[in-house]
Amino acid sequence: MITTDGCCCFSTVGRRARPPEVVSPLMLALATVQGSFSAASRCPSSATQPVPRARPYSADTLSPTTTISWPAAGAAVAPIEAKAHASAATRRALKCMDLRRVCRAPKSECMSEPIIVVDRLTRQVSDATGTLTILHDISFTLNARESAAIVGASGSGKSTLLGLLAGLDVPTSGSVRMAGSDLFSLSEDARAAVRAERVGFVFQSFQLLAHRTALENVMLPLELAGVRDARSRASEMLARVGLGERLQHYPRVLSGGEQQRVALARAFVVRPQVLLADEPTGSLDFATGETVMQLMFDLNREIGTTLVLVTHDQAIAGRCDRQLHIEAGRLLADPVEA
Repeated sequence: MITTDGCCCFSTVGRRARPPEVVSPLMLALATVQGSFSAASRCPSSATQPVPRARPYSADTLSPTTTISWPAAGAAVAPIEAKAHASAATRRALKCMDLRRVCRAPKSECMSEPIIVVDRLTRQVSDATGTLTILHDISFTLNARESAAIVGASGSGKSTLLGLLAGLDVPTSGSVRMAGSDLFSLSEDARAAVRAERVGFVFQSFQLLAHRTALENVMLPLELAGVRDARSRASEMLARVGLGERLQHYPRVLSGGEQQRVALARAFVVRPQVLLADEPTGSLDFATGETVMQLMFDLNREIGTTLVLVTHDQAIAGRCDRQLHIEAGRLLADPVEA
């Protein structure tokens, strides 16, 4: 159970019969929660957590194994309140699963057209100084199992384009169709359902949940999808990326390369149709980055996803089937499209 400020109050995972003799500052402390939660359970201390967030992560909110409580200001969370909000969280998770079923396009439909169709996509932002156009009239298509690198100088609009492909941002004009679904004709919840069903993400900053182990981070998208053997599938994928011995470690005690491998496992464990990667080696040293990229391309070939990769590295871009060059928000001529 976590509260809306991001603090974990109760967890049923990883109970210990007695506390260890030596407690590391990186180890989750033991606490006894009164009321209906009487067992000694893991609760994160301030040494293991980032600054509390204004609201829980969306993944935590939708997780069927996590309870969110909304206490009144200055009031303690009563067991009965936690139970009431647990049912509300469950209803939200079931609603999201229903949306995924609604938004799932038949396989025949996905095979009869390109997996991604971008049509005249434009993104503008306005402030006191006027209107800035970040992307100008971008159009292209990607087929299933194709890999494409989006390349260009810093500030050219690469990451903005990737966010629009995922439906994380809304364009000023234009459309993106993913596996037959027009993303911007859908509600925000429905777009999230499409992402959960079809898209995997790999970010430069890893974006792992700090209060969940490597195994729990990889299990989470499977739990949200209602997969019954989530633990075994997540364990197998972590073993595939070379982290079979680090299942119970938290991101805080993993190296940058190990955290990115956890992120790869989380992205690929649901076997997505589309994988979006935004500078996945940007925060890693050269040798570690090479290892991570080789692993990503190997997994991509094995699972058969469509890969869209934002990178500054021409060597990495050269390993993709196509390169989409963006300059000052404009897509330069693509030989494949031409």
